[in-house]
Amino acid sequence: MEYIVIREIQPNDNKYIEQVIRSCFHEFKIPLEGTAYSDIETTRMFESYQNPNDVYFVVDKQGKVLGGGGVKPLRGYESEICEIQKMYFSPEIRGNGLGKQLFERCLRAAKDLGYKKCYIESAPQLKAAVHLYGKYGFEHLKGALGNTGHYSCGVWMIKDL
Repeated sequence: MEYIVIREIQPNDNKYIEQVIRSCFHEFKIPLEGTAYSDIETTRMFESYQNPNDVYFVVDKQGKVLGGGGVKPLRGYESEICEIQKMYFSPEIRGNGLGKQLFERCLRAAKDLGYKKCYIESAPQLKAAVHLYGKYGFEHLKGALGNTGHYSCGVWMIKDL
């Protein structure tokens, strides 16, 4: 039996989660500019999620990081709205419910951190993810909220927590 755990990110996870994130962009042919691919955070995920109002989780399969996702305040709406961000998975672990588990963990963390609403930006190419967000009550918006710098994302959704 394989041992898989969802845990908070550690410093030595940076290069592994960066590889997972970047490979998804190539796999799904998502633009590299104006997305998480070009964020400075993507190269230093542990350091980027060390504030009291954010958290990043990784999926660890027997010591190998194969996915992740996190919660951060939405720039411009910090006190009320968080953003679930940088949620990507290696093909090795897709389709077995781990994405759903991680997503639920992020939603619980958002509530625990005191946010009132949760925002998500995504790419239309990530159909399974967008479908999952809808199943959890996220509603589509006509445009972006906040100041994420992700001008190449074409899907914006929000939910009351």
